[in-house]
Amino acid sequence: MKNIDKTIRKTVIACLAGSFFLISIDSLAQRRVGGGGSGVHRPSGGGQRPAVNRPSNQTRPATRPEVTRPGANGSGTRVTRPANTSNTRINNRTNNGTRNSNNTINSGNRNTNISGNTINVDRSRDITINNNRNTVVRRNTVVYARPPYVYGGYRYHAYNPYFFHPYTPFYYGPVWHPWGFFVATLAVTAIVVSVESTQYHYDQGVWYAPSNGGYTAVPAPVGGTVNNIPSGAQTVNTGTVNNYYYGGTYYEKDGSTYKVVPPTAGTIVDNLPEGGEEVTIGNVKYVKFGETYYQPIQVDGKNKYEVVLVEKDS
Repeated sequence: MKNIDKTIRKTVIACLAGSFFLISIDSLAQRRVGGGGSGVHRPSGGGQRPAVNRPSNQTRPATRPEVTRPGANGSGTRVTRPANTSNTRINNRTNNGTRNSNNTINSGNRNTNISGNTINVDRSRDITINNNRNTVVRRNTVVYARPPYVYGGYRYHAYNPYFFHPYTPFYYGPVWHPWGFFVATLAVTAIVVSVESTQYHYDQGVWYAPSNGGYTAVPAPVGGTVNNIPSGAQTVNTGTVNNYYYGGTYYEKDGSTYKVVPPTAGTIVDNLPEGGEEVTIGNVKYVKFGETYYQPIQVDGKNKYEVVLVEKDS
């Protein structure tokens, strides 16, 4: 009986020893990569992480998948961004510092187009504009009661006292153009007027002469006759007869027509169009329109201009 007990104890001890040995072997095996396995098992605590060799030059994939993001308004709308088809986007942004430099629109200059080429407006267009044609002032029959302003060998006559106010060109509307303005075509309302064997075109208060590739606005030729003048023409009194003034041009009624005449000294107009120049003569500032000088004055609290008679001081 004692022999049986000893045998049983030896068997139990042997089993325990074998189990301990198997547990130790299994623990060691779990710390290493299994013979046929490809995974790496990391211990839950305290163990050193095995070194992993990575390539030094990693390249990003040439394409990236589409990315879908929720809408910013919280409405559930989703905005899908298309996949980037090339990984050279960043390089292009770096190498081409001025993106679309050839297609930049210069908003500060309205004479530029999308290609960046400047459109030059040529206001002369190979035509000689004779500003003296209708700007030589006719002498008035009314005697001047005021002494002239004398400066630089010239006398500047005016009936009204000088009252300075800045020159502000009057806007006559989109169909009116200043001298030198070029148009490629004329409206169907334009008519042909011949003056001293020269043909002009007249349309709504503006006179044009043919020029290279189109027409150029010019001073109205003295003697040019038309059947109608714009309804906005101002009636002005020259001291002897009424004239009609529109856009820097003076007309005189001749039967049923209107004939272009030079300005008469002393004539008062409410405004001057674009094309004038504010010039300083001594201590006085006049507005020079063509070769005609206008003195700024004030009548009944309103700013106006008077045609000045300029004579050489003898």
